Amino acid sequence: MPRVTRGFKARRRRNKILKLAKGFRGGRHRLFRTATEAVDRALCYAYRDRRVKKREFRQLWITRINAAAQQNGTSYSRLIGAMTKNSIELDRKVLSNLAIVDPNAFTAVVRTAGQLH
Repeated sequence: MPRVTRGFKARRRRNKILKLAKGFRGGRHRLFRTATEAVDRALCYAYRDRRVKKREFRQLWITRINAAAQQNGTSYSRLIGAMTKNSIELDRKVLSNLAIVDPNAFTAVVRTAGQLH
C-alpha cells in the first residue's frame, strides 16, 4: 500500500493557521504546533474582548456623563432618572459625546430634564 503524504490538504490547513499567526513573535508565527496554540488562545481572547469592549465603553460614557452632571449641580442617577421621567431619549454614547464636544448643549439637556431651575 502506498504511503499517503496528504500534501495539498494538510499544507492548506497549516497555512491557514500560520496566516492567522502572522505578526506573532518567535516560533509562534513559524512553528505549526506552537502557532496553533497561540491562534486558538488569540481567537478566544478576541471573542471574549469584543463583549468586554462594550462594557468598558458604557462604563466610560457613564463616568463622563457623571462628571459633566456634577459640573451642572446634579448626579448621574438623578439626571438619567429625570430624563427617563420626561421622555428624553438620548443614549449614553450621545450624552457623553455632548458633554465633551458641546458642554452648553449638555447643560440645556440637564435643564430640560428638570434638574436646574
